[in-house]
Amino acid sequence: MDIRIIGLGKMGLNLAYNLLDHGYKVSGFDQNSGIKNEFEENGGQFYSSFEALMEDKEQSSVIWLMLPAGEITNNQVSSCVQAMNQGDILVDGGNSKFTDSQKNGEKAKEQGVYFFDVGTSGGTSGAREGACMMIGGDAEKFEEIRPLFEALCVKDGYFYCGPVGSGHYLKMIHNGIEYGMMQAIGEGFNLIHHGEYDYDLAGVAKVFNNGSVIRSWLMGLTEDLLQEDPDLKNIEGVIPSSGEGKWTAEEMLRQELSAPVITQALLTRYASVDEEKYGEKVVASLRNQFGGHEVSKK
Repeated sequence: MDIRIIGLGKMGLNLAYNLLDHGYKVSGFDQNSGIKNEFEENGGQFYSSFEALMEDKEQSSVIWLMLPAGEITNNQVSSCVQAMNQGDILVDGGNSKFTDSQKNGEKAKEQGVYFFDVGTSGGTSGAREGACMMIGGDAEKFEEIRPLFEALCVKDGYFYCGPVGSGHYLKMIHNGIEYGMMQAIGEGFNLIHHGEYDYDLAGVAKVFNNGSVIRSWLMGLTEDLLQEDPDLKNIEGVIPSSGEGKWTAEEMLRQELSAPVITQALLTRYASVDEEKYGEKVVASLRNQFGGHEVSKK
């Protein structure tokens, strides 16, 4: 099977190495040509341009995108389907919004190309050693590429979800849940950190992660980071948001349902990047105006 990966960043490169380990022929293109030597030393074939990558591809190729969500991925899908043959398979393994994937699936269908949206979880270590993948696309065509997912994923770590869009929809909700779980861990350890007992915080994370109800990979990562820097003095409390939490909250509103934990975790991330804190200044000033409360000033 001829597999060609566009986007050899941290996830794409580890995914490629995973496939190479399983005996697949893997080619790739990335704007960063600095990875060429490493990629080829590990058995891949590097192309310096998209045109070159597509020019000598084999019949019934699988083109796999590992790119940032949004315009970059959507434009690349348009370029790919124009250069692909009928019956080829195009996979978007990034974190695209499911509505974008639905539109990209229509673009591909018009050219006779099969489009699969694949939500990928497990981080860079998962991409390299065994990922978790949620797959949307044509059910019959999926059977042709099922061995790819058996190779790439941990045992029971892939799930065919349904039509195009369903893979990225499920990954969106997965990431919303992830927001809430990380927020709960952060809040809990904040309480412990400020509490009256002088705990070994890495030890707390370790015991939480052995036999307790809240044991998890995230708790294991918490132990690792607290062993390295218990006070987190070198970390700024700024939490970027890459989009999936917002999309989950939007879906909650669309369905007129309730997801307060996920939503609050998203709002906490927004608050963390607000350096101006204008709203908080208004509230502090109002307290001073009606109650004479002291206002802290720079």
